[in-house]
Amino acid sequence: MSWDDFYRRRDALDAALAHLRHNPEGSLPLDEVADVFDSATALLLALHYRWTLKLAGRVGLAQATAEKDPSVDLVDAVAQAWRTTATEHPVLRRVLDAHPETVRPAEEGEYRMLALAANLAEYGDSRDELTRVGAAFVALLRSAPPRAARRRTPVDLLRRLVASA
Repeated sequence: MSWDDFYRRRDALDAALAHLRHNPEGSLPLDEVADVFDSATALLLALHYRWTLKLAGRVGLAQATAEKDPSVDLVDAVAQAWRTTATEHPVLRRVLDAHPETVRPAEEGEYRMLALAANLAEYGDSRDELTRVGAAFVALLRSAPPRAARRRTPVDLLRRLVASA
């Protein structure tokens, strides 16, 4: 892929998401992206790839943070990475959720990545097991309200110290 192709694809994806942002109930804007994507499947898989890049970046950061700080729960960190990505890219998430059959193979790869990243499964587990565990994890993320992250302040620390004295 040349740089021109890269920029054309990027611009086409941006245009599709802009169209869907302004027309939430509308169909995929295939006419607007026909010179780059020859089908709805190609467009949806490219959108899923964009989602995967954004999610993988956040998950990698969550893993690095958990590795540096043992007090960070890896499952919570990966869950927060998924939620943050979904919150920052609601149109992208909504489009993918509206076409589950088309993006299922790509989404199953996402499930496996999340299961491994959150340490809910091991690399030796079967592909089906990884997919099942990751799908259950995402289902929980979608159904459970996010836990409110509470920032510790110096006053909180003082209250703990006073209470322990």
